[in-house]
Amino acid sequence: MASIVVAASTSVCTTAAAAAEYVDAGSYLRSDAEYEAWYRVVHGLRRDFDEICGDTFCEGEYSNLESLRFVCSVERVSGVIAQCVWVFAGSQEEIDPATGRVQVQARSWRCKAPLAPRTTIEALLAALDGDTPLRAPLPATQRSIYDGLADCL
Repeated sequence: MASIVVAASTSVCTTAAAAAEYVDAGSYLRSDAEYEAWYRVVHGLRRDFDEICGDTFCEGEYSNLESLRFVCSVERVSGVIAQCVWVFAGSQEEIDPATGRVQVQARSWRCKAPLAPRTTIEALLAALDGDTPLRAPLPATQRSIYDGLADCL
């Protein structure tokens, strides 16, 4: 009786080929126009936040909120954004009248932008590249980055 040997074919998929690779938005951008749009958006967000801070988010315990960085992770091949986060820091200080020591309570916040799934960096730049990027509607949604801050701060 003849025996039959069946060789199983296996498909080996390397992790690098199967997994998406994400980079900072600045590393994904390809043209001078895209870089300029990114920096206009980032500076516009900071400007808009500074203009409204005193009347909104900068009241109460942490009245000195500072924008540290707005950053997005972008899938290197497709340009689809995984997440955008705006990082803030603030503090409260008290002087001990008996010793003169300054007591500091520092805090940071990581506020996610309420992006729709599959938003591309190109669509985000187009939506926010105007006079008031903080309140501009995000692509495929009626929410804005301001709405994300209201949920976070």
